[in-house]
Amino acid sequence: MGATAARLQGFPRLTAAADITPATDPGNLKRLSAALRDLHARVYTESVPEGLAFDCDAETLARANVWNLTTDAGRLDLIFKPGGTQGYDDLARSAVTYQAFGIELRAASLNDILRSKLASNRPQDQQDVIILTEMLKRR
Repeated sequence: MGATAARLQGFPRLTAAADITPATDPGNLKRLSAALRDLHARVYTESVPEGLAFDCDAETLARANVWNLTTDAGRLDLIFKPGGTQGYDDLARSAVTYQAFGIELRAASLNDILRSKLASNRPQDQQDVIILTEMLKRR
């Protein structure tokens, strides 16, 4: 989801954090929490950029819609229900599949990224909307 998914599809802007929209079923949240522990995930805040420790078990992850994290692999934002969407199942319907690092990655479609950015309407999204709209016109 977000600029990382758009970047896979030719979007020019770089981003500081990868955004993911995980499935919220208990089994997936358990696997996600194990992966986050392996990556030494911590809650990211601007005042403490190295992150704050937190219990990243499945139950804790399910308590918030958004987690801004820092990990050994970099910044990671978990967004369970991005603006303008109904979450993972909604985005999975039109997700685009890529092969990278020997694994299959699924990324939100440009249409879904645009839908989310229009709904969120943050200042950083307004320029992205223009670029995404132009990219979709050229397809």
